[in-house]
Amino acid sequence: MRSFGAAIGRLARDLEDTARSYPRTTGIAAPQVGQLWRACFVDCTGHPKVPHAHGPMVMVNPVLVRQEGAEVGREGCLSLPDITANVERPVAVTVRYRDARGEHRHVRAEGFEARVILHEMDHLDGVLILDRVRSLALDVFPRRRRG
Repeated sequence: MRSFGAAIGRLARDLEDTARSYPRTTGIAAPQVGQLWRACFVDCTGHPKVPHAHGPMVMVNPVLVRQEGAEVGREGCLSLPDITANVERPVAVTVRYRDARGEHRHVRAEGFEARVILHEMDHLDGVLILDRVRSLALDVFPRRRRG
């Protein structure tokens, strides 16, 4: 095992702190905080759509190993705060990555948690939800504000 050093630890803390500063946020990617690392933070703990979440994960250099099925679901994004969009994604994924200590990991996620992981991985490739919709006219909606 080879450690990434202090820089990835600082990034991991920054990603988690930033995600936690926005209510109901389940993930964020390094490019969203101005960092050119291939890393993201995902935590679906306590989300009603993920009864058995894997807990907080810092994913460095994540790679999609397997995907199963497909379904359309509504997604929001901190980078596009005024909209939500219908996006088709696999219903289950297996992803390998390294954690903030440099240890090799893999996760098998389903449903909403798989969607969050893939959403954050898209950010690492410069892909936004608008790039994934079938129709800008039919699949993009103004975000409903909760009062």
